[in-house]
Amino acid sequence: MQKFATLPGVVGLAIASASLMGSITSASAQSSVPVCQPPGAGEYLLLVVSPTAESRTQLRNALPNEIKTTTCQYLNDTVTRIGGFRSIDDANRWARYINTIVGLSAIITTRPGEAATQQPQPPRVTFNPQALGQGYAVLVDYYNRPEIVNSVQQAVGGNVGLASYGQRPYLLAVYTTNQQEAYNTLQRLNERGFVAVLVNSRNVMLLRSVVR
Repeated sequence: MQKFATLPGVVGLAIASASLMGSITSASAQSSVPVCQPPGAGEYLLLVVSPTAESRTQLRNALPNEIKTTTCQYLNDTVTRIGGFRSIDDANRWARYINTIVGLSAIITTRPGEAATQQPQPPRVTFNPQALGQGYAVLVDYYNRPEIVNSVQQAVGGNVGLASYGQRPYLLAVYTTNQQEAYNTLQRLNERGFVAVLVNSRNVMLLRSVVR
């Protein structure tokens, strides 16, 4: 697989600056868009929210010809899949570039586990919803398996919460204003096989600060 060049002058940690939006509204549209293929071993993947043909054209025009893209469906959203990144730094730089130049939001994911066949349901807890403030949130998709809470806690060395992002429940591994802390947590979770994403914490709703 072709290795992407690092963008000159584009630095910083890219985050998903908005929740996944632009759901496909017609059944015919959903059936025409294939489900996104998961990343391969050791591959970092960008999923760029691009619900319209115009947004996909703008994105394609902003990318070098050697970067291959695929239109696919992730959850209820039409996204552009960009794979082949072998380091999270390269994926972050391209996500930042896409957000700055095209104005589209992206999430970064790697090494997903077995896909769930049903919509995940949150653990049985009492909710106290509150919006997170400015910063970074590392979320873990637990695929309707609340028993992995203990494993996530061991990976991060502390308690984890329950949060909502893009109208779906996730385990909140860390919420911080420190980029490096968020980066380190994301990398540690991914290395241990969890499906973790780094997002803008302003778009996350905290449901419970501690899940047991």
